[in-house]
Amino acid sequence: MKTVLATAVLAFLAASISAPAHAQWSKKKNDPQGAAAGANSKGAALNLEHCDEPMGTIAVVEEQEGDWYRYLSTDLRLPSTVPVIRMLIQQSNCFVVVERGRAMQNMMQERALMDSGELRQGSDFGKGKMVAADYTMNPSINFSQSNAGGIGGVLGAFGGKLGAIGAIAGGLKFKKAETMLTMIDNRSGVQIGVAQGNATKTDFGLGIGGGGSSGFGALGGYSNTPEGKALAAAFANAYNNLVIAMRDYTPQQVQGGLGKGGKLKVGD
Repeated sequence: MKTVLATAVLAFLAASISAPAHAQWSKKKNDPQGAAAGANSKGAALNLEHCDEPMGTIAVVEEQEGDWYRYLSTDLRLPSTVPVIRMLIQQSNCFVVVERGRAMQNMMQERALMDSGELRQGSDFGKGKMVAADYTMNPSINFSQSNAGGIGGVLGAFGGKLGAIGAIAGGLKFKKAETMLTMIDNRSGVQIGVAQGNATKTDFGLGIGGGGSSGFGALGGYSNTPEGKALAAAFANAYNNLVIAMRDYTPQQVQGGLGKGGKLKVGD
């Protein structure tokens, strides 16, 4: 009886774990990927929005003080979201990306070397060379997750290899990553666009189950790749939504002009 039940549980686990993950992530042609050089891109996701000409220059700035970033970098062990977003932007040709991150230190260092006379003549790092950022894009993430550890508890009772599978299932979580991209006009400070994106994934991690088996331990670091794919897909979704919205952009108008008192007056 125990053997029959164990077989049934294994079949259920295989169906509930492998099928959803494969169905969602097997279509690699739509994953953020490839490269970009100037206005040209190679191997971009087929569903990425594309513009005939850029709408302006943009910098991507990530607020790394938020709880979402601490969870991203500490718990998920994933790097900054900026490179992925910058690749999406350049591949789409909807904006020209300008540097406002850590590489700015190197840009300023070259200018300091020029001012000190250390660079060769003709290096041309003089004043008035840098391009202004018309807009700033700010990414953020909202993580939601539910723990399906109950499956691990059931399998852990069988011990042996089933217990080891229980260890894996004990860490099984169904996560939904909701991303936000906010777009700010740098000259006025006005928010001109915001878009949400989302993607779901199945996260395989190792929990602690009964009767562990060392053969399953190698899966411990596997969680990084699914999380990365989920977030990249969610940001691609948000970026597509933002581009579609910005194509129909109409400035908000306030009677009397923006920032000049508004219509909601206070009493005397």
